[in-house]
Amino acid sequence: MVYISREEHFNAAHKLYNPKWSREQNEEVFGPCANENWHGHNFVLITTVKGTPDPETGFVVDLKQLSNTVKKEVINKVDHKNLNMDVPFMVGKMASCEVLVMEFWKILEPAVAKITDRGKLHSLKLYETPRNFVEYFGEEA
Repeated sequence: MVYISREEHFNAAHKLYNPKWSREQNEEVFGPCANENWHGHNFVLITTVKGTPDPETGFVVDLKQLSNTVKKEVINKVDHKNLNMDVPFMVGKMASCEVLVMEFWKILEPAVAKITDRGKLHSLKLYETPRNFVEYFGEEA
C-alpha cells in the first residue's frame, strides 16, 4: 500500500460560538475564537490517497488531478470566505476544524473516487495553525 499526499492552502475567517449559550459562556469555552468580529487563519489541507501504483504510470493517483479536484471541490469554496456565513455546506454548523474536516471528507471521498481506480481517500489533515491541526480518516463516532 502506498500513501500519496497533496498539500493545498486557503485563508478563511470564522467564529466559534454556540448561540444556545451566553456570551460569557462562549468566551469562557472558546476564548478569543468567540470574537464577535471573527478571526482568520492561513489553513493548510493535506489530502492523502492510499492504493497500489498503476503498473503503466507508477501512479496511485495523478497528483495534478488530485490538486485540481481538491481546489475545485473544496479550496475554491472556502478560500477568502467567512466559514460561518459564506460557505453553504457549513451553514448552521459549528465552524471548528473538526467539523470542517468532516465536511471536506463528504465532498472529497466521492470526488477522489472519480479520478483514480487504483486508490481511495485515506485521510485529511487540516492545519489551523502550525501547532493546531486535526486529522480525519472518514470514520464516524
